[in-house]
This record gives sequence, structure tokens and C-alpha cells, in this order.
Amino acid sequence: MKQTRTELIRGLSLTAAVMIVAGSMIGSGIFRKPSTMAQQLGSPELLILVWIAAGLITLIGAFINAEMAGMFDDTGGQYIYFQKMYGDFTSYLYGWSILSVIQTGSQAAIAYVFAEYVGYFVNYFELPAAWQQFYFTIPLAGKIYPFFDFGTKSVAIAAIIFLTGINYIGVITGGSLQTVVTYIKIGIIVIFSLLLILLGNGSISNVYSGFQLPESTSRNLFSLIGLSFAGAFWAYDAWNNITFVSGEVKNANRNVPLGLLFGVLIVIGVYVLINIAYLYVMPISEMANSPLVAASAAEKVFGNFGGNLISLIVIISTFGALNGSILATARVPFAMSKSKLFFDSLGKVHPRFGTPHVSLIVQGIWSCVLVLSGTFDTITDYVMFASWLFYLLGAYGVFVMRKKFPDVKRPYKVWGYPYTPIIFLLFASYYLIATLTSDTENAMLGLILVLSGLPFYFYSKYRSKKL
Repeated sequence: MKQTRTELIRGLSLTAAVMIVAGSMIGSGIFRKPSTMAQQLGSPELLILVWIAAGLITLIGAFINAEMAGMFDDTGGQYIYFQKMYGDFTSYLYGWSILSVIQTGSQAAIAYVFAEYVGYFVNYFELPAAWQQFYFTIPLAGKIYPFFDFGTKSVAIAAIIFLTGINYIGVITGGSLQTVVTYIKIGIIVIFSLLLILLGNGSISNVYSGFQLPESTSRNLFSLIGLSFAGAFWAYDAWNNITFVSGEVKNANRNVPLGLLFGVLIVIGVYVLINIAYLYVMPISEMANSPLVAASAAEKVFGNFGGNLISLIVIISTFGALNGSILATARVPFAMSKSKLFFDSLGKVHPRFGTPHVSLIVQGIWSCVLVLSGTFDTITDYVMFASWLFYLLGAYGVFVMRKKFPDVKRPYKVWGYPYTPIIFLLFASYYLIATLTSDTENAMLGLILVLSGLPFYFYSKYRSKKL
């Protein structure tokens, strides 16, 4: 007889945990955002410093989540932490935001870049101009063009559907795919970076120019650094994905914190290395005018073959990141349902595969809708603003938990407490203010999507009282 499963399977090892962290982070951002950041900053030294600073801030965030993960090993991760910190209302808003914008928006953007690089090999069809120019307006957020660049969007949607299917049939299947793909892409990125430096006809003056800032940067330094951090944080984002699948990690109280710390450290090293390699072969002004910066750098060193090769690497990288996000994120609405704060059907476990299959399907459908909502930069901008609102709350929550649960065993404690969480809080506040003032429309769209879940919250509370 076939076993009927009613609970999720604890089948992920420490290696899988590290690979989910690193593989979810290394996706599309490092191959696309350096160009935007170079355009904003105009200084190679400033560019590298932003990558390092964003990595260290992310590491502090990982320390904070490591303490929480050591205390609680439930599926849902950060959603469960917020429930313990602040209660149902805040945890619900976070869970809704994960489903409505933060992670599904991230999946949409990663899938979009995956499709962009597939387009390096294939010429996509496009809809007639009248369809591409069709738009509707969301108050405070601006115009949405669902049929613009429809060929790229179609391939992005196909990738989301395929990987949702892979994770539908088992967490071990999805975790194994994640581990293999992440090993491959880290190795290839490191080798590629070293080959650019060793074989490229570049110059160290491209990397170090004596901190000469362009006048346009000097005049708007505060806002431009804030915007550039948005790009770096997009590339570093998804570091907390592993907490969402805590309930499926072996010895989760140990392996989830270690997965967070090792995974983030690996990614910082990889990102700094590849940005130095980009700069070595391309002056910052050339980087700024190369949207597909990895392909452009490869072409300079290896010719047409190099462009094809790096495009294939990006395809593999974004494919792995998309898989990691789909695997992890579906566990949040699953946990919300188990807490009686969302529809009961999303808490179902597939009787054969032991996966949150309904949650996966709902997540996949909404991610596809978000693909249609806008271009890569639009999606990432409203995702990052919403995401950092909750990163700020999570950092403050460490102080709440130290006071609320002083005697609970903590296998890991935040390094440098209370100073490192304070640094994180200050930086998160700066980042949110800078984003709100310099990119108001996308910030407002993020807020609209966060608050759009309130009717469902009040309905779930009303329904639970009736029961």
C-alpha cells in the first residue's frame, strides 16, 4: 500500500541548507544590477564598497535570523518568528506580503532575467504595437503594461510553471536539484571571474581611480547610494529562504543557522570577486551602458563564444535561484493556513508527495501574474521596499524576544548584540527613507500590495470566531 502523508518530510541536510541559501541568493541580480549601480555611482571604488557594505548588512541579518532559527524550527520561518514577536496581525501581514509581493515578485523578476538571457539565443515573438501599448493605472503606483515584451514574459511564465511542478512532486527532489545547480554555478562564476582577470586585456586603473566621484554623483550622493544599495540588496536577497523550510531540515536548530551563516559568507566572496572582474575588463562608464554586463564582459575577453557561454551560465544561475525561491516560499502560506490565518486549503499536504501542493499552485499562479506587471527593475524596486520593511521589524524583534523569552534555549546568539542589531536597524531605516524619497511610485506599489491583504485578515478572524 502507498503511504498517505499528512506532514511535511524532514529530508534536507546541512549541505542542502547552505545551497538553498547561496543558490537562492545567486540568481539574476549579480548579472544585471552591477550595470544599474555603475550608472548610479560612477565610481569603481564606491561600487565595490557598496557590494561589501550590503553583504555585511546582510550578514548581520543572517545573524539575527540564526538566533531565531535556533529557537524555533517550525516550517514558515520568519512568519513564525513574527508571530512569536508581535502576534497574529504582524505575522499575517508578513505572510501576505511574502505571497503578494516579496517572494512572488522576486520569482517574477528572476524568471524575467532567465528569459532575457534565453533571448540571447532565441528571437522572441512580440505582440502588435497596440497590445504592447495597452496599460492600466494603479493609484499612487503608475502605469502597468502587461503585454509589453510579451515574448520574454511568456518564457518567464513557462519557467515558473515547470519548477512549480518539480517542487510539487517532492522537497527532496527540489532540494537535490538546488544543491547540484548551486555547486555548478558557484564553481563556474569563480572560474569565469578568474579568467576575466587573468586573460582579459584590462587595467587595474579601472578598479581603482583614486575615489574620483563624478559631479552628478557628488550632488546627489545620499539618494544615489540608497538606490545603489537597492540593487545590491536585490542581489543579496533571499538569504532567509531557508528559514521557511525549517520544518523540513534535519536537525533544524543546528543546520538552519549554519546554513544561513555559511551561505551568506560564500555569496559575499563570490559577488565581490565577480564585480572586481567586471571592472578590470570594463571601465565603470562602459559597465553603466551594458545592461547584460556579464555577457558584455565575456565578449570583450572571449569574443562571441564568451557571450554565449556567460549567457548560458546566467540561465543556469537564475534557474537555480528560481527553484530555491519556489521551494521555500510556498511554506509560508502553508504555515499561515496551519495558524488559521489563511484559507484551509493552502495547509493541505499532498498524500503521496508530502508537499504543500495547493500552496505551490497558488504561489505559481500569482508569480506569473506579477511577471506581466512590469519590467525587471520595476518588479525588484517594489519588492525590495516591502521586503526591507519586514527586515527592520525582524531586527527589532531580537530585542523583543530577549525580553519576552529570556529563558528559552538559544543555540546561537546574535554576534555583537546589541550593537549589530542597532546598526542593522539604522541602516534599514536609512534605506527605506532613501527609497521612499527617490523612488516613490514603486515604494507605494509595494505598500499597496502589503496592505491589500487586510480584508483577508479580518475575514479569517471573523471566521475563526464563528467557528
